[in-house]
Amino acid sequence: MTSLRTAKDTEKQSTEPIRVAIVEDDRGVRDGLAMLISGTPGYTCVGTFSSVEGALLTISQRLPEVLLLDIQLPGMPGSEGVRVFQERFPQLQIVMLTVLTDQDRVFESICNGACGYLLKETPPAKLLEAIREARDGGAPISPEIARKVVKVFQQTGPPEKFDQQLTKQEVSLLKLLAQGYSYTRAADQLKISVNTVRDHIRSIYYKLHVHSKSEAVSKALRNRLIY
Repeated sequence: MTSLRTAKDTEKQSTEPIRVAIVEDDRGVRDGLAMLISGTPGYTCVGTFSSVEGALLTISQRLPEVLLLDIQLPGMPGSEGVRVFQERFPQLQIVMLTVLTDQDRVFESICNGACGYLLKETPPAKLLEAIREARDGGAPISPEIARKVVKVFQQTGPPEKFDQQLTKQEVSLLKLLAQGYSYTRAADQLKISVNTVRDHIRSIYYKLHVHSKSEAVSKALRNRLIY
């Protein structure tokens, strides 16, 4: 019965158009992307928004599978909005779409839960391919961004040695935080209490010599403690 249901789900996924939404404050870019997506067989644009706040109000009415999210927006920046979208809609695949190649924003977006990062100058065919890749569980990333990521890892040198090693559960918690999970959702996933999560967080901060969640995730990624 399970295999039959899985086969039906796969068939349904392959025949139905991929639902995509766009959050972009430049109307020309936003409309152009919407036309490209809805005008291509196998894809449909289910919503366009000029801000994270605007998207959060109505996006659940026609929930997309993939969200194209600009990083610089009025109000809440896209790099922060990733975390909010992931907390409310954990099944949503978020691809950052931007003209920026600032490595700090790249890592912030990825640490907050983005599955991909594309430049706005990405050719239409490549963009559509990336949307499908994200929907299917991949992590599309522009070559220019990938080069920056590699360069950062090269610059960090060998992993730092810590006085105390993280426990298995602390590593699991860090992985969830890197994927954009809130403390509550992480607690549910690990089947522990929120207070236990907070205890683990204090321990992680102490062991890694950091003072915030973003610092902990960033340091864990740089030192290959999580992947």
